[in-house]
Amino acid sequence: MVVEFESDLIKMRTREGMTVAKPKGRLRAKQPKLKPNQAKHLLDLHDAGNYTQTELAELFGVGRSTIYRTIDIMRLQPVEAERPFGHPVPPSPNTRISTARKSCPTQQREQ
Repeated sequence: MVVEFESDLIKMRTREGMTVAKPKGRLRAKQPKLKPNQAKHLLDLHDAGNYTQTELAELFGVGRSTIYRTIDIMRLQPVEAERPFGHPVPPSPNTRISTARKSCPTQQREQ
């Protein structure tokens, strides 16, 4: 009982602090690893087929999971009609993206 009460107090204080910090501009989400122009360039390199995901990860200095996630995000974004050559806007941090990956046919075992 006491533990639940303390937990509720902590949650309440945290929310209060967040509501005070947000108008001041001090509440920020984690910044993306790649800038929009880097993400577009990554997708162009990937679509050209000259680099593997591992090579792209080394080239951009990020992990492979970031490469997979960025490719998925970039493919989901529609191009705006009034800005066909504009940089894509990354989704908000609250957007859920499926992390399920398709298996590679070369990795499947023959049975």
